[in-house]
Amino acid sequence: MKKLLSIAFLFYFHPVWGQPGGPIKDRAYRQAIQWAERFVDSLRTRQDIPGLSVSVGTADKILWAEGFGYADLEARLPVTIGTKFRMGSVSKSITSLAIGKLVEDRKLDLDAPVQQYVPGFPPKKYPFTSRQLATHTAGIRHYGNNDPLSCPKRYSSVQEGLSIFDQDSLLFKPGTAYNYSTYGYSLLSAVIEGASHTDYLSYMQTAVFAPLRMTDTGADYSDSIVANRVRFYEHQNKKLVNAAPVDNSYKWAGGGLLSTPVDLVKLGEGLLKNTLLRKETVTLLLTPQLLLDGKNTQYGLGWRIGTDRQGRKIIHHGGLIDGGRTFLILYPDNDLIVAITANMSGVSINLPEVETIAGYFFSVKR
Repeated sequence: MKKLLSIAFLFYFHPVWGQPGGPIKDRAYRQAIQWAERFVDSLRTRQDIPGLSVSVGTADKILWAEGFGYADLEARLPVTIGTKFRMGSVSKSITSLAIGKLVEDRKLDLDAPVQQYVPGFPPKKYPFTSRQLATHTAGIRHYGNNDPLSCPKRYSSVQEGLSIFDQDSLLFKPGTAYNYSTYGYSLLSAVIEGASHTDYLSYMQTAVFAPLRMTDTGADYSDSIVANRVRFYEHQNKKLVNAAPVDNSYKWAGGGLLSTPVDLVKLGEGLLKNTLLRKETVTLLLTPQLLLDGKNTQYGLGWRIGTDRQGRKIIHHGGLIDGGRTFLILYPDNDLIVAITANMSGVSINLPEVETIAGYFFSVKR
């Protein structure tokens, strides 16, 4: 009887309560959550987005997590906080923690030539480094019109995926310019394999996902059943249709991961509390790269660095991908993390929208 009363007490009076897969709501932020719910639902309605998921937290706990709409329209399956979405380029930010871990363990020299870790990658006119790959200053190109991506192909390994671009010349002398490149992160994942002596996905699981309790993060396998993965959608002629099938095995590190906003907040917690990496390593990841002429790229190792409309420092990244949109923002000086995901291409959820959600919580922050 006492046990039953204790459970009842927790249900009615515990400040944070969430059923498995259901919303998590901190009672102290009830007003902020209500404002944010209305705002997120309006985003979904205005843009005809099938499903959205959002989470807000601090370095110590999740304040809010909730799903909106449908993970699968045909089956009428609702989005829950455990529903997995495509991360797109937020995969780069997740990958950055593996780079930090290898640096801490003295297994990776960021300023050594890439061929030290990937000896089979063809030498170019100029040598370039892992630091330059991670900061998009190596000169590796981004997607091209003639890339073999329209017909889904399963690449059996990270190394095989490099064949898309490994014969191409650099766009510029490394360090002299900034050129955003997902392929640069494909090569960076090969660096991770060479430095860790294990495959990229296994290293991510043991070095990043497991320590941070990111239990719903992994690869977007096109040839496997993945529990709780959303269906992916797009608009054609103002009508919702299934997004074209893709295989992201050529770019796990740069755009091929699945996750949830809850797991992204856990990642943010790890950075703010230095639970996975030392403070100086986190600083390394979150410091913008300078070009050789001194120009600030406003991009660190897998993270964009800037300020919000109120002048607060922000660390962030977005991801656009077939059938998905993801955005993650950290306020390192204000102890707040916001993550949002959608299961549709072309979704307009950018810094202003995510800052609006954060603003509701700043207005009542304890």
